[in-house]
Amino acid sequence: MEAAATPTPDQGLDRRRAVAALLDRLPDALVVTGLGSPTYDAFAAGPRATTFHLWGAMGGAVPVALGLALAQPDRTVLAITGDGEQLMGIGSLATVAACAPANLTIVVLDNGHYGETGMQTSHTSLGTDLPVVARGFGIAHTHTVATMEEVESLAARADERAGTVYARVVIGLHETARALPPRDGVANKNSFRAALGLETF
Repeated sequence: MEAAATPTPDQGLDRRRAVAALLDRLPDALVVTGLGSPTYDAFAAGPRATTFHLWGAMGGAVPVALGLALAQPDRTVLAITGDGEQLMGIGSLATVAACAPANLTIVVLDNGHYGETGMQTSHTSLGTDLPVVARGFGIAHTHTVATMEEVESLAARADERAGTVYARVVIGLHETARALPPRDGVANKNSFRAALGLETF
C-alpha cells in the first residue's frame, strides 16, 4: 500500500511542467480541467479546442469527464483536477468505478493544500491517501506519480485506453503565474462541441 506523501516547497513535481508533459504526450485527448490551477496549467501548455475548462464548478471535473468518456468511448479522456476539488467531489468516484470506462484517466494534482482559497492544509496533508480511497470505491488501477518518468508512463497508460486509471501526482508548493483561458462559458462549450464535430448552439 502506498504511503501518503505531503510535498514541501522544495519537493514534488513542478505542476506546470508535469501537466505540459502529460498534454504534450496526449495531443488528441479530450481534457476536462478543474477549478483554478489545473485550468491555468492546462491553458499555459497551449490552448486546445479539445479542452473543456471548468471555472466555478468545484468537484465537477471528474463527473463531467466521466460523462464525456462514456459518450466518446473511442477517445482518451483526461480529468485534471486538484486534491481540494477531488476531496469535495469524492463521491463521484463510486460512479466512476461502477461505470468503469476504459478510456478515462483521472489526474489529481496533490500539493496537500487548498490553493484557491488561501493555501489552507487539505486532508491529503493529514493522512488521506487518495489512491487508497479510489481503490476502496472500486477503481482497480490507482497510482502515485512522483517523477517525470512516471508522468510519461501515466500518459502511455492513458493512451492505451485499457481501463479506468486514477493517478495522484505529487506536486510541490511552487508558485506559478496564472494563465487564464477565456471565461465565456458558452464560447468554451461551443468550441469544445465543434472540436467533436457536434452542432453548436
